[in-house]
Amino acid sequence: MDPLKIYRKLYKHFGPQGWWPIFDTKTGRCEYRGGKNLSNLNKFEICVGAILTQNTAWKNVERALGNLAAAGCLSPEKICRAKNLAMLIKPAGYYNQKAMKLKIFANFFTVGDTISNKLVGDSISYSQTVVLRGNLLLLWGIGPETADSMLLYAAKRPVFVVDAYTKRLCGLLGVKLAKYDDYRAFFESRLPRSAKLYNEFHALIVAWGKMYGDKKMRATAIRLISPPY
Repeated sequence: MDPLKIYRKLYKHFGPQGWWPIFDTKTGRCEYRGGKNLSNLNKFEICVGAILTQNTAWKNVERALGNLAAAGCLSPEKICRAKNLAMLIKPAGYYNQKAMKLKIFANFFTVGDTISNKLVGDSISYSQTVVLRGNLLLLWGIGPETADSMLLYAAKRPVFVVDAYTKRLCGLLGVKLAKYDDYRAFFESRLPRSAKLYNEFHALIVAWGKMYGDKKMRATAIRLISPPY
């Protein structure tokens, strides 16, 4: 399996995906901006989205983000103080648990050390990335995929995000590994170390995964990741 060749084939088929989507109060929808011109609040919103998207479809996250935006709660301070947070994010499912996760993360974000603040600050070193990832994983409700999504899309660090679609793609090509970090290391060791590349590749894998989920498109999806490249 050659990840870079698969990336090129997926990119040719799907084109740029422009991840991560940011909620636009003017249109009332999430807009794909390709990570350009992101404010610190935009980056915080990305982290919120990474938590909300756990075990649900993005369309449900979009509705929850719309509720948060309408209530003026898309900031760490407002989330920490919000009394009706669970009801605002109800469309995203598991709303009581996710409300607790958001409050824990927002508190970490506001009172954390300088490393935690690097999620929205300037680019950070490899050693700082490792420390920040470890700090995120200590938070209740933040697993590897969520932490890595925050690091890649908010902090723009070259950390490859592994999701269920990634594992499915690998399995179809005969790559079956034991742990999340094994998959992450597999891709990072075979690709140029680039946050931009990892960003686009993960988004393309999601686009591919949705195609594979459509029985009418499954044969095309399989051809896209199969040799010859």
